Amino acid sequence: MNRPHQARTWLRPAGALLAGILFFLPIYVVLVNVFKDGSSIVSDPLGLPSPPTLDNLQSVLSRPDHLFWYGLINSTEVTVISILIITAISAMLGHYLARTTGIVSKAAMVVLLCGLMVPPAVILTPITEVLRALGLMSSVPGLVLAYIGYYMPFGVFVFAGFAKTIPRELEEAAAIDGAGAFRAFWQVVFPLMRPASASVLIFLGVWIWNDFLNPLIILGPADGTTVTAGIYRAIGEHQADYGSVFALMFLATLPILIFYLAFQKQFVKGLTGGATKG
Repeated sequence: MNRPHQARTWLRPAGALLAGILFFLPIYVVLVNVFKDGSSIVSDPLGLPSPPTLDNLQSVLSRPDHLFWYGLINSTEVTVISILIITAISAMLGHYLARTTGIVSKAAMVVLLCGLMVPPAVILTPITEVLRALGLMSSVPGLVLAYIGYYMPFGVFVFAGFAKTIPRELEEAAAIDGAGAFRAFWQVVFPLMRPASASVLIFLGVWIWNDFLNPLIILGPADGTTVTAGIYRAIGEHQADYGSVFALMFLATLPILIFYLAFQKQFVKGLTGGATKG
């Protein structure tokens, strides 16, 4: 009678181990090849570096065209501005929709959630036409505007669910003390949304930092690059320096990994915070 139970007991850790190996394998390939020369990468891509070398990292950091440094500046600028604006606006809109009852607020939520179902590549052409009409094509503000429009529904969805767990009495008490709706939100409600804010910042930060297609098309080859587009541009048409490519991958991952570790304590709280109230 205990055999089915024992089988289920072994299946869960075995599945977790297999999933862990699958997720770790690409990371392992990048880590070991960062510290190997090009010939060793081609001949034995899975082998350990023997001896390890820092030449790949040095060559990327000292490139004459400053490909990594320009990409790092652009990626940081686009990511920081986008996630801050999206977080602020989606927090206010999510709170408003959570506190408002009626067919209009429900319809607005449905429309916003429909935006999560549209793949970015499907709307890329209309976005470029709108940005070109506004004179924002091939510019950082244009790329930021595209990210705001696409990722806003996700932020609203997270904040609206979390706002339902915050007691209305706190806002009523602030109103009795003379605080307006805007002041009550930013001084009373928004500080309590810190777990949700951390979740939104992490998700959007990773998505925007790792995005490849939008920066490549919207910024264009002549007006700027990001760390992800820089990896693509480091690969030539007829040859590729695999050591530099792996070094670019490694360096491009470090900033967003540090960002995740800084907010990880609030991450799970933000994901589950809106699950206790309907």
